Amino acid sequence: MERLSSGVKNSMLVTWSTADEAESVVEYGLWGGKLFSHTAKGNTSVFIDGGPENRTMYIHRVTLTDLIPAAAYVYHCGSGAGWSDIFYFTSLNESVSFSPRFALFGDMGNENPQSLSRLQKETQMGMYDVILHIGDFAYDMHEDNGRIGDEFMRQIESIAAYTPYMTCPGNHEWAYNFSHYRSRFSMPGHTENLWYSWNIGPAHIISFSTEVYFYLDYGLDLLFRQYEWLQADLQEANRPENRAQRPWIITMGHRPMYCSNDDGDDCTQFQSYVRLGRNDTQPVAPGLEDLFYQYGVDLELWAHEHTYERLWPVYDYKVFNGSSEEPYVNPRAPVHIITGSAGCREKHDGFIPEPRDWSAFRSTDYGYTRMRLINNTHLYLQQVSDDQYGKVIDQMMLVKEKHGAHAWR
Repeated sequence: MERLSSGVKNSMLVTWSTADEAESVVEYGLWGGKLFSHTAKGNTSVFIDGGPENRTMYIHRVTLTDLIPAAAYVYHCGSGAGWSDIFYFTSLNESVSFSPRFALFGDMGNENPQSLSRLQKETQMGMYDVILHIGDFAYDMHEDNGRIGDEFMRQIESIAAYTPYMTCPGNHEWAYNFSHYRSRFSMPGHTENLWYSWNIGPAHIISFSTEVYFYLDYGLDLLFRQYEWLQADLQEANRPENRAQRPWIITMGHRPMYCSNDDGDDCTQFQSYVRLGRNDTQPVAPGLEDLFYQYGVDLELWAHEHTYERLWPVYDYKVFNGSSEEPYVNPRAPVHIITGSAGCREKHDGFIPEPRDWSAFRSTDYGYTRMRLINNTHLYLQQVSDDQYGKVIDQMMLVKEKHGAHAWR
């Protein structure tokens, strides 16, 4: 059940779990060199599931440091009590001129993981540098006293053991105060994976929790702590020297601000909690649309709706295209992508018959999204339909000759 994550320069973090206590060791070496020439040791944490059996599992984390950028490594993990299969990965290229390739999706479960086999093959073919899983795992990780979570981790091992698997929490992680999500993944920072940011190529990527707007029983303070962190992180990313190096700012959160689905979810409401905040709390909880607009977020990635939808550049329910001929060339508002159709037991969601003005393309096909950060000005995105045997059913070239809030003028 090995999983890779990154976000810290020249390093890779390996996470796995065992039913019994054991050492946390990774043996690794450069591809083509002496096998397992390096050894790294890490730490083990005890995780007790909140179900009636109170199952105990041991979560192992080992950080591989001082990696050569863009180099291929082979590794296995375990201890004298037993070793995993041999896996491989390519360490991230640390250059700001790197053009990283992503697969992104949300809402993938154990049952009906429609897109998984295609993603497994493409990952092992080396098509992606990073995977972004935008919330909702396993359906649900806590079920059957955590065994569904174990099974899901085994399923995604064929992706996550080869490529950094970066995450954010969704509503299906709610149980026991998101304890399975907090414990099973290993993202950068010190917030138990709830919110964090990292840099890759010409981009600063921010992952956050939309669930702080809905699960208030777990504490309203999380909502305000995250908002303050987001504000500080965006301010830092917008310092002129930082935005010059990494002009793209991309966010990923589970529940969208906008959607044209027919299920009554938050994104179907004009008074969306995520977009506008909550005025039924003390103090009033601020929403995220104004914050992201104020700091010139370029692209907002979402899931939750079991569909795919590409939006025109939108702010405050209004479309702000670059021009009528080329709406994604120098758009005057952030672009939103909803990609929650990877496949799960809840099947598809539906759409309202007539799309909203800001809805550019939508599909109920199972599938996932590919993204390529080409350079400082160009970002390319494709939607792959698994129902249509890997056919690309939508594509977008986003061109930004200026980044930041002044680009909206």
